[in-house]
Amino acid sequence: MNSSWPTRIKVAALALLAATPAGAQTARVVDLPAATGPVPALYAAPPGRPRGVLVMLTGGDGDIGIQADGSLRHPDNFLIRTRDLWLAHGYAVLIPDAPGGDNLRGARSTTAFATWVASLASFAHAQSSAPVFLVGTSQGSIAAMNGAAHVDGLAGVVLTESVSRLGGSHETVFDADPAAVRIPALVVANRDDRCRVAPPEDAPRIATALSNTPDVRVLTVNGGEQRSRDDCGSLTPHGYYGIEIKVIDGIVAWLDVHGERPIGP
Repeated sequence: MNSSWPTRIKVAALALLAATPAGAQTARVVDLPAATGPVPALYAAPPGRPRGVLVMLTGGDGDIGIQADGSLRHPDNFLIRTRDLWLAHGYAVLIPDAPGGDNLRGARSTTAFATWVASLASFAHAQSSAPVFLVGTSQGSIAAMNGAAHVDGLAGVVLTESVSRLGGSHETVFDADPAAVRIPALVVANRDDRCRVAPPEDAPRIATALSNTPDVRVLTVNGGEQRSRDDCGSLTPHGYYGIEIKVIDGIVAWLDVHGERPIGP
């Protein structure tokens, strides 16, 4: 077990930030309207105009516990713990909490949830003229697929370690209307992921189900360390624990290309 991952990520982020234009990052907690009442979200942006805005859709039950001061009760998720790296690459991030503090398992493929993702994308567009992408991980990839299928004006969608086999949530990315996705898509799979509901061998099936996208690619990675006994936990190969930097570098290379393309069918 290697306990140095926070230091590795921080050092890498600082090195990348040294190469960015002068200025301070901006980060704030915002309340976003939802049917259940205001939902806290963390919005952070690099100096100047970001290269894109990433709407981060986390996995598990979706409750990350955003506090008024920006601290998080549950900070381990891949998309959350690496937020400084995305900023260092020039991308703004929007990380929402679970609406109403509800357990999102089983809800992410619904029409109501697509409406929620649309409101997140609308907020992201209001912050910058930069392209907006959805990025999901694990259960959050179901939400990202749903949003990509039903929300207009997106530049692309990134699906990482996607739930593709039925488990406790009783839904998968295949329930989120992949054939309706008409924007570029990146499917990321770790060969060493041992999560039962997100096997890496399903990545080609996910790509095939995205039958109407103008451009779909599978990015395969390998490696990672096991800190959790749960193979589907955040601090495992499923959550890219220990290989965060190389995974983000691969995703950012794809984002950079697709952020330059005109948005449209």
